Amino acid sequence: MTGPDAPPGGAPVRVLLVDDQRLVRSGFAMILSVEPDVEVVGEAADGAQALEQVRSLRPDVVLMDVQMPVMDGIEATRRIVAEDLARVLVLTTFDDDAYVDDALRAGASGFLLKNSDADRLVDAVRTVAQGHALLAPEVTRRVIERMVSGERPVADVRPAGATSDRRLGQLTPREREVLVLVGQGLSNAEIAGELFLGEATVKTHVSNVLSKLHLRDRVQAVVFYHRSLT
Repeated sequence: MTGPDAPPGGAPVRVLLVDDQRLVRSGFAMILSVEPDVEVVGEAADGAQALEQVRSLRPDVVLMDVQMPVMDGIEATRRIVAEDLARVLVLTTFDDDAYVDDALRAGASGFLLKNSDADRLVDAVRTVAQGHALLAPEVTRRVIERMVSGERPVADVRPAGATSDRRLGQLTPREREVLVLVGQGLSNAEIAGELFLGEATVKTHVSNVLSKLHLRDRVQAVVFYHRSLT
């Protein structure tokens, strides 16, 4: 998904909160509303309401729960992405592996654990608003564990006519190192520590890896790594 343009410099990130629990929405609203560069523009209690709100409010980011009545978060995400209305940051738990798979296919831009702290929530919203994919390291490792156990959580990421070896040959040695660490579930900060690089430099390398390998996001990079290099 190319997604809507990131909000212009100085404009706050417009966020829609979607969860069937009012207390959860209120908690997220309290956390986000104190940030000067984030604006909570609305709330919804199910996927159908979310779709209506997104169409009318045009938020930059939708913070989307999965298990909701009327229309679940996966179907809502699929429709929002299909209409190119906003980027979707899905809330998940350690027990939601199957939903993570479905959300990947639906085009979600990121995944965040429901028990994440306030700083991680704010950073995740900003990251997704800037057009970057985000996957909580804990979720990445769960995806890896499932792949290692023989399960196939997402569709094959190899485009027709392009072999893994040919694409890997386009990577620089440093980019290949970064791919390996992304594939092992490390965050950008952890990769920076491993390679003694700045986080901004790591972000650039990750972007180059995704572009050269024709991958949508770091989630597909994890899949590519485990099918091509392990």
